[in-house]
Amino acid sequence: MRVLVTSARMPFALSVIRQLAQAGHEVHSSDTYESAPGSHSRYLKGHFVTASPRDETETFAAQVRDCCAEHGIELIVPTWEEAFYLSTARESIEQVAKLYTARFETLAQVHDKDSFEQLVERLGIRAPVGVTVRSDAELRKAVGRWPHYFGRGVYSRGGVTLMTNHGPLAGRVKPEDVHPTPDAPWLVQEFVEGPMVCTYSTLHDGKVTAHSTYRAPRQFHHSTGVQFESIDGAETLAVVERLGAELGYTGQMSLDFVDTGDGLAIIECNPRTTDGVLLMEGDELARGLLAGIDPSIPLPDEPFVVPPGRLIQLDFAVFGALFSSGWKEIPGTIHDLVEVRGADRGWHDQLPNLYSFLAFCHHERLSLAEHQKLQVAMYEDVSWDGEPIAGMTASQAVALRRLHG
Repeated sequence: MRVLVTSARMPFALSVIRQLAQAGHEVHSSDTYESAPGSHSRYLKGHFVTASPRDETETFAAQVRDCCAEHGIELIVPTWEEAFYLSTARESIEQVAKLYTARFETLAQVHDKDSFEQLVERLGIRAPVGVTVRSDAELRKAVGRWPHYFGRGVYSRGGVTLMTNHGPLAGRVKPEDVHPTPDAPWLVQEFVEGPMVCTYSTLHDGKVTAHSTYRAPRQFHHSTGVQFESIDGAETLAVVERLGAELGYTGQMSLDFVDTGDGLAIIECNPRTTDGVLLMEGDELARGLLAGIDPSIPLPDEPFVVPPGRLIQLDFAVFGALFSSGWKEIPGTIHDLVEVRGADRGWHDQLPNLYSFLAFCHHERLSLAEHQKLQVAMYEDVSWDGEPIAGMTASQAVALRRLHG
């Protein structure tokens, strides 16, 4: 198949590009700037630059549609929140290519942490007790409900604005620095002790076709994972299957949990690609993404599940951590650079690695606060924070108003 992978700046987008090409498919990419790392992969048939999904939505959607028509692209795989903007233009886009993401109304429901909390509560899926706040007064009341709490904007991502009074990130964002509004609420929950467990899955019409469950043994500032290890996926697969069936979900779904010691508690849903895709081989990902779309790949009777024990890392990120980690961490870092499989090793695809390495090493010298600002800047033009989207249909606008109460 001819496939377009969007938001080529993301490390996991580069992985999707390489894996699909390895499986024999013709891959193109796009992003809003020419130097996006994934756009320089030798595994691409071609790449192009688009307008900003957030700032010029209708132009962006038209450019994607025209590119697909010009190059005979059959499937679009969004890897970040440009999926929201593409989904509002689905009727026009799917005249020329299949869009592999859920309907806008479904994307919005699971991306909004408040509505997602309501969904998992209705389905009986375990989650921390929480409350959504829409004013400074409600926030002050909420943080006093529990000895330990954590809170995030309902449209936040990547742990960039995590507010908590417990653990290694305690006090980095303080309640007095946060000002929720009806259009930008925050979800505050009781802090749950335990390590994070994450998933990445592909689904078609509510059925899971591929599933990866993993932890991040190495993280940047206790937030962004740079090393990933697959673990047993039975418990998380059951949750994804339940959510997928309830929503009739088609697209990529990524979940975050806390392992409490007596079971998992779900934290949030990201309806897009995440680093769990790095733990799949090319044919495994291709079967998951393209099942039922590529005539040669039928829907499987059972999903492919990544077996426990696979370990992979972003070498450039682990190396960059040498500049910010304490000296006690250096021997372990060097060991991992030698012994742990890197996501770039064996691909003979150096240009994307060079672009990523230079960017990450620069970021690693910064404080956490500066790093967070850079993350926001990096994602800003392809992210969606609940605002109305130009060109959205009447039904989509109604769904958005319902989310906002």
